[in-house]
Amino acid sequence: MRFGSKLRVAMEERGHVCAGIDPHASLLAKWGLPDSVAGLREFSKIALEGLAGAAAIKPQSAFYERFGSAGWAVLEDLLRDARSAGVLTILDVKRGDIGSTMAGYAAAFLPEGAPLEADAITIAPYMGASAYDATAALAAKHGKGLFSLALTSNPEGKRLQRSRSGSGVPVAAQVMEWTNEANAKHCVDARLGSFGVVIGATVKDMTEVLGNSFAVFNGPILAPGFGAQGADAEDIRKRFAGHFPQVLASSSRGLLEAGPSVSALQAALAKSVAEVDVPLGV
Repeated sequence: MRFGSKLRVAMEERGHVCAGIDPHASLLAKWGLPDSVAGLREFSKIALEGLAGAAAIKPQSAFYERFGSAGWAVLEDLLRDARSAGVLTILDVKRGDIGSTMAGYAAAFLPEGAPLEADAITIAPYMGASAYDATAALAAKHGKGLFSLALTSNPEGKRLQRSRSGSGVPVAAQVMEWTNEANAKHCVDARLGSFGVVIGATVKDMTEVLGNSFAVFNGPILAPGFGAQGADAEDIRKRFAGHFPQVLASSSRGLLEAGPSVSALQAALAKSVAEVDVPLGV
């Protein structure tokens, strides 16, 4: 079963919210945990228990990598435990490199039985579309997904993502075009492609910037920025109008600040899902 199909089912059954797991130092402190591997492990265990009802979880690799090999081991355990619990994982690693190096990164995350096996990973596709052909093929072979950074909400990204080629097409739109092509090649019969894009939920002019590449897009859309970063449920439904079945609104801080109580995390997730999945105008 392809990632896109798994994600579609998960969103239909669990709602359109992705729970980010970002164990940065300030959150560990807020939860009364030490800024150590032991604190990281306890945080991850509680977060998974409290947020396992989400359509997917999105661990931020950087907050594990900062602890070195011991942090990687905690991340491996988290991914394994989520897989055992039937929770989809989108590992936020934002890898990007030339083909052969990218193939090495992909081999660490995408094949079944890989050390850090996840259902999907985020990638930074700025080495050129062809650099990711082998990665897309590997992901498709193992039924996994990719989310390419397209139009993010951080101000620093605007200059690159919105710059235009000689044909006048913004870089972000070109990323969507490549992703559309990957879905057409590897997921031709799927209702939802396995290859998606990252578009910030706080970006107000996404339809104008992305144009037709957005209008015809048939992959999943990971939309960070929901909750603590400023986008609310109405923003999600309005800005992604016509694409809502494909949208996975990602919230990290907005959910995690409810911890360390498992029941409070569960309640925060349920509230977010109820808000996002209410039909527009209700």
